[in-house]
Formats: sequence, structure tokens, C-alpha cells
Amino acid sequence: MQTLKQGLLVGLKTTWMLAKIIFPITLIVTVLGYTPALDWLAEQLAPLMSWIGLPGEAAIPLVLGNVLNLYAAIGAILSLDLTIKEVFILAVMLSFSHNLFVESAIAVKLGLRISVVLAVRIGLAVFSAFMIHWFWQGGSEPAEYGLAAGAQQPEVSGWGGVVLEGLTSAAVGVFQIGLVVIPIMIFIQVMKDMNWLDRFSNGMAPLTRVLGIEKNTSTTLASGLLFGLAFGAGVMIQEAKEKNVKKKDLYLVFIFLVACHAVIEDTLIFIPLGIPVLPLLIIRLVTAVLLTMLIAYIWNRLEKDEASNTEQEATYGY
Repeated sequence: MQTLKQGLLVGLKTTWMLAKIIFPITLIVTVLGYTPALDWLAEQLAPLMSWIGLPGEAAIPLVLGNVLNLYAAIGAILSLDLTIKEVFILAVMLSFSHNLFVESAIAVKLGLRISVVLAVRIGLAVFSAFMIHWFWQGGSEPAEYGLAAGAQQPEVSGWGGVVLEGLTSAAVGVFQIGLVVIPIMIFIQVMKDMNWLDRFSNGMAPLTRVLGIEKNTSTTLASGLLFGLAFGAGVMIQEAKEKNVKKKDLYLVFIFLVACHAVIEDTLIFIPLGIPVLPLLIIRLVTAVLLTMLIAYIWNRLEKDEASNTEQEATYGY
């Protein structure tokens, strides 16, 4: 009972913290939608965004998601009229690339090059959007956002009506996010109190073998998968130091987590957008596994070649 109470309290605090981001952003973007500002921005960005199948105004949630976080991006998406395909492209891009400042700072704390992390994250986001745009021919139906599905767009007149519409959209957006965030926080609290994270880490050994990394990275991998780069940062940094994780393994783990982290939260929070979240999760998992295996294979081959050359130099004296 205490666990559920603590989880609920954390969930409410988290929802309040996120509401302070989502509410003003949704309000501002909704109000701006009734001014020429967004039309001007969309017109400027339309040629670039069209390459990945998005309208110009879709740049707003992309910028907010990368500068702030996923919740800020979702707040902006809730105020835009997009198709299912466009929302799905945004969701995939934001899954790979979001909260760049905070999560890149974590990479630096782990001793990794920020340029490598940024290149992988932004590269995956753009590449995935391009592939979805060119190979998925469906999804042209208008996106229906969660609880607002099927709702008629109200007639708005005057600035009072515009502000009221913005306040309503912002409140609904916060409420929908709360419906997802609070159960997530309760579940995470249960996992902490039941010591499930340690058990999950022990079960990660087969995955670490497949990825070509050492077993001592399992807790770091598990914390990143479950809690994300930001929430799992403390565990990741502590384990990396205590278990003397090699720099190579840190890079491989972080590359995996860049593509697929916080699999519960970062998947479920897209439910209010009305998109299929299972394909989103599959894309992230498959990309993470294949990319990490490829980089590990290339890295290992380079190490073997370097060791072989060093051995030949020692043998023949050149």
C-alpha cells in the first residue's frame, strides 16, 4: 500500500512538473495558430521538411522536443492538424532525438564524445523519417488525438475565444498526459521497492552477448532501457565507475540506448496522439540491436587488425 501511495505521489508531482511545460507551450502554439506567425514559419521550412514527408509547422514540435523534452513536443503536436503518417514520423524522429542538452550532458559525464552521440541521434531521426516517408504509402487520414478523437473543431471568434480554445487544448493535453504518466510512475516505484531492476539486469546477459558487449554493462543497459537516459543517469554513471566498464562498451551501450531507451515511458506517452505504438517500439528495438551489432562488429575487426599489425611488427621488427 505504501508503494502505491509513494508511486501515486511521485506520479502527481511528475505530472505537475510536466504540466508547467506542456500547458504554456500548448496554449502559446494554439494561440499562434490563429496568427500569421506559424504560417510564415511553415512557409520558410516547407521545402526542407517536405523531404521527410512533413509540413513546415511540424518543425515546431521537433525543435521543442530536442531543446526541451518529449512532453513539450507532444504539447505542440496536440495543437497541430496532422495526418496519422505525419504524427508517426514525428514520433519516430522524437524517439531517436529528444532532450539533446540534458542527455548529451550525461554522455559527457560518462566520458563519451558529444559529437558522436549527436551524430547518431540526429542521423537516426532524419534517416528513419526519410525511410517512413518513402516506403509507407498509407496514414493519410487526419490524426485524432486521444480523448479528443472525433471531436468537432469549435468555431472561434475574437481573441477571447482564441485564448479560451488555447486554455482548453492545454488542459486536455495535460490531463491526457497525466493518465499515462501516473501509472508509469507507480509501476517504476513498484519495480524499485521489489528490486526487480536487479533481476532484470541479470536477465540482460543474453542481450549483452548478442550486442557484443561485456556482461558488466547489464545494469547500465537495464536502467537506461527502463528509466531512460535522464532518469537512469545516476545508475548508469555509478555502475560505469564501480564496475570499470570499458570505454568501448560504454559507447556501444550508449549507442544502443540512444536508439532505444525508456521503452515503457517513451512508448506509452505517444498513446494520446492516436498512433500505433507497437510499430514504434519495434522500429526502436530493431534499429538499436542492428546498429549496435554492426558497430561492435566493425570495432572488433579494427581491434583485431590493429593487434595483428602490432604482432607482425614485433615479430619482424618493422
